Amino acid sequence: MTPATAPRLRTFGDREVGPGRPVYITGEIGINHNGDLENAFALIDAAVDAGCDAVKFQKRTPEICTPRDQWELERDTPWGRMTYIEYRHRVEFGEEEYRAVDEYCRRKGIHWFASPWDTEAVAFLEQFDLPAHKVASASLTDDELLRALRATGRTVVLSTGMSNPQQIRHAVEVLGSENILLCHATSTYPAKAAELNLRVINTLQAEYPNVPIGYSGHETGLQTTLAAVALGAVFVERHITLDRAMWGSDQAASVEPQGLNRLVRDIRIIEESLGDGVKKVYDSELAPMKKLRRVKGVVAERQDAVTGTEPAMV
Repeated sequence: MTPATAPRLRTFGDREVGPGRPVYITGEIGINHNGDLENAFALIDAAVDAGCDAVKFQKRTPEICTPRDQWELERDTPWGRMTYIEYRHRVEFGEEEYRAVDEYCRRKGIHWFASPWDTEAVAFLEQFDLPAHKVASASLTDDELLRALRATGRTVVLSTGMSNPQQIRHAVEVLGSENILLCHATSTYPAKAAELNLRVINTLQAEYPNVPIGYSGHETGLQTTLAAVALGAVFVERHITLDRAMWGSDQAASVEPQGLNRLVRDIRIIEESLGDGVKKVYDSELAPMKKLRRVKGVVAERQDAVTGTEPAMV
């Protein structure tokens, strides 16, 4: 549970996350399982099949996270009409379900972790050997929660939606910068392309030079998440669902299994294509160079160009 040695790398279980490492891709299940363990297993399977590194859940203590004046409000649900506090319990996994999730993820070879929304949820999650904890954007200003997460010693992923630069700076100071990974996010569901402001990824990279920067997306479509990777995001999180038409507040802004497969595939292609930024002549270019270049120019073209050594002048 100690940070990796390089200043911009973080440890996620048996992985290192940061520049020069594969993008760490998380399928955010959240509560899209609708309180059904079989749904959760199916979503884990979809993440595994796509090649995700992790799945993420949300953990709340309903009596703490639900305002008291809303407990008795009634609402229609797929399970009938019930009070809001009953609904919150209906979609919340307890210890039995999370032990099943933990065993299933171990068997499938994928990490899992969660966003705790209160300190009791932090203590609950500490029963498991998780690679990280996540701070939801809504919890960025909860200093008590941040201190509890810092005390675990685990890597903490901090989403920065609905927050201004001063609030982000304060949260980083409370958490400490050594174990955190910051995620740019826009907290509307779904988020409009015009409000994604992906260049904030570069702003955060400059503002926090020793912290890896990722992206937590809530938009529809895949292009903008791929653009986040091209801008340097080393961690990507997208909500996933079995069907966007399913009941639930996060389903519409989620990615279905087929889209998740494309997203992971294209992220891997993009990170491979970004390269190291050093201009060179590849071996594969030598034959086309010989065939197509009519004028050699004042600098001789030779094999040294491939190795990066200084070319001879003629």
